[in-house]
Amino acid sequence: MTAETPDPDAPFASTAFQRYEAQLHRFLARRLARPHDVDDLAQEVFMRLARIEKPELIRKPQAYLLSIAANLVYEFRLRGQKEHEQVTYDSATVEQVAEHVADPSVRDNAEDLDLQRRLDRALEQLPPMQRAVLLLVKRDGYSHKEVAKKTGLNVRTVERYVMEATATMLTMDWEP
Repeated sequence: MTAETPDPDAPFASTAFQRYEAQLHRFLARRLARPHDVDDLAQEVFMRLARIEKPELIRKPQAYLLSIAANLVYEFRLRGQKEHEQVTYDSATVEQVAEHVADPSVRDNAEDLDLQRRLDRALEQLPPMQRAVLLLVKRDGYSHKEVAKKTGLNVRTVERYVMEATATMLTMDWEP
């Protein structure tokens, strides 16, 4: 066996990782600022691939691997934002807010935070590839053609995934 021809008896994760490792690293490097984060996330992609119970159901390993990577980058950025948020206590502001509890701007911020949490929960319910495609289109602003090129899917499949993910989210129960 050569490095380019994975062993057919090897586990799915090893085979996919071996075949697409360079592409995965390029994909992650374009999205992350620190090189050591690329290695960490690449390792996490491998770990997630290793946990797949029925790899024979995956028709496009490259697209699946990159969708896992895209989801990990998204999760990594969310964690990073939360870690870097700092709380500053300003007693004058606290007193002002306490006096104006009915202030619509305070309620709007709480509602926005609640909506963001519900949106995150709804996205977690989507199949990984649909979630990745939807986020690339809606959040990152990629065209269907660009997403197709990035994921190895065809444009019609990307369009279908966006439509199905949107329809699923529209029919979800959005109440807390």
